[in-house]
Amino acid sequence: MMEQKGIEHSCPDVLSKLPHNVIDEILMRLPSRDAVCTSILSREWRKHWCRLPQLTLDSDFWKPKKDIEYITGDKKVWRATKDLTSNFTTTINNIITRHSGSITKFVLCIQYWKRCPRIDKLLDFLSRNSIQHLVLRLPRRFKMPSLLFACLKLRHLFLQNCLLLPPIAFKGFDRLISLELHYVTIYSKGLESLISNCLLLEQLVLKISDTLSDVIEINAPMLRSCDFKGDMTTICLKCVPRLAKLSLMYHRKDWKRFDVANFLTSNFFESCSVLEHLHLDYGVRLATGQEIPTKLPLDLMCVKHLCMCIYLDRDMILSALCLIRSFPFLRYLEIQMESNIDHTMSALDCLEVEAFSDVIFQHLTEVKLIEANGSLREMQIIKLLLAKSPVLVRMLIKPHSSLKKSAVFIRLAELTEFEPASPEAEVIFKLG
Repeated sequence: MMEQKGIEHSCPDVLSKLPHNVIDEILMRLPSRDAVCTSILSREWRKHWCRLPQLTLDSDFWKPKKDIEYITGDKKVWRATKDLTSNFTTTINNIITRHSGSITKFVLCIQYWKRCPRIDKLLDFLSRNSIQHLVLRLPRRFKMPSLLFACLKLRHLFLQNCLLLPPIAFKGFDRLISLELHYVTIYSKGLESLISNCLLLEQLVLKISDTLSDVIEINAPMLRSCDFKGDMTTICLKCVPRLAKLSLMYHRKDWKRFDVANFLTSNFFESCSVLEHLHLDYGVRLATGQEIPTKLPLDLMCVKHLCMCIYLDRDMILSALCLIRSFPFLRYLEIQMESNIDHTMSALDCLEVEAFSDVIFQHLTEVKLIEANGSLREMQIIKLLLAKSPVLVRMLIKPHSSLKKSAVFIRLAELTEFEPASPEAEVIFKLG
C-alpha cells in the first residue's frame, strides 16, 4: 500500500502542466459559469478565469434551469420566474476586484429580468480595461448610463431594450466598425449624430419599433452592410458610397399603409452605387392611389441578389416588377409569397409575357419562390421568369405547407407546358 501511494504521488499533474494559452483557449470555449468552477481543479487553475479576455453572463450564468419558464406561441422566449437581481452586485464586484488584464469582449444578457440593476460600476470597469466588443441585452426602457460613452476603444457594440441619450459633447466611437441597436429608444438627431461620428462604421443594424419624429440621414462613408427594421419613411441613405448589402423591413405599430409609389419614385437608392444585395420585406399589404412607376428613377447596375416578400395584389406585383426591371445585372431572385393567397384573383395583364417585350433578364441564373400556393398569378410570374431569362439554370419552388402533394404534382405537370428561354433551365419542387 505504501508503494502504491508513492507511485500516485509521483504521477505528474497534467492539468497544472498545461501551457497558459492552452488553458485560456479551453476556458473561453466553456460557459462562464463553468469556467469559474474550474478554479477548484488545481492550485494552478485557481486564478486562470480571472484573466480571461472574454466573459459571457447570460441566462445560464445567472440562474438554474428550475428558475426558467419556457413560453411557446408565435415566438419562443425565456422568462425568469422570479427577480434574480440579488446576486448581480456581488458577481460584478467579484469580477471587478479579481479580474486582471484587459477584457476585449463582454456579454450581459438580462433582458427578461423584472428590473435592471445598476451597471455604472461595470461600465466604468470595462472602459478602463480596453473593452472592444460589448453586448448588453437589458430589461425594457432601461436608461443607459453615460459611462457607456467612455468606452472609446469599442469596435463592436450591441444594445437591446434601453433608452440611449448620447451626450451633446460626445464625438463618436472612432474605432467602432459594428453597431446594432435592437428596440433602443433614441431621438432621431441623436441617432443620426451617433452614426455619422463613427467614421469607421462598416455594419449597421437598426430595429426600431418606436416611430421617430424626424427622418434619419445615414452618413457613413465606410458602411458596407445596413439592416433596418422600422418605418421606412424615416430613413434616408444620404452618403453610403460603399454600401453593398441592404435589408429593409417595414414595421409600424399603427399598421398604416406604406406609400409604395412615393418610395419607388424617390431618390432613395441614389447613393447606393455599389449595392449588390437587397432584401425588402414590407411586412404589410401595400396600397396607394398613385401610379406605380415602371422603373426606378435610375438603374442600379451593381445589384445582383434580390430578395422580396410580396403579396399578390396588383400594386405589390407592380412594385416588384419595377424593382426587377431596374436591376439589369440581377443574377439571383428570391420571392416569398404571402401565405393567405386568394385563389379567386384574376390574371393580370402586367404579368403577361407580351407586356415585357422590351425586357430580358440577361443575367438571371437562379430563382427561388417560397411559400408558393399555385395561384393563377403565381403561375403567371413563373411563366414570365422562364420566358424572359435566357441563362436561367435553376428555379426552385418551395410550396406552402398547406398544399397537398397531389396538388404539387398537378402544378409540376402544368409547368412542363411552359417554354423556357434557357435550354439549361431546371424547375425543382422542394417539399417540406
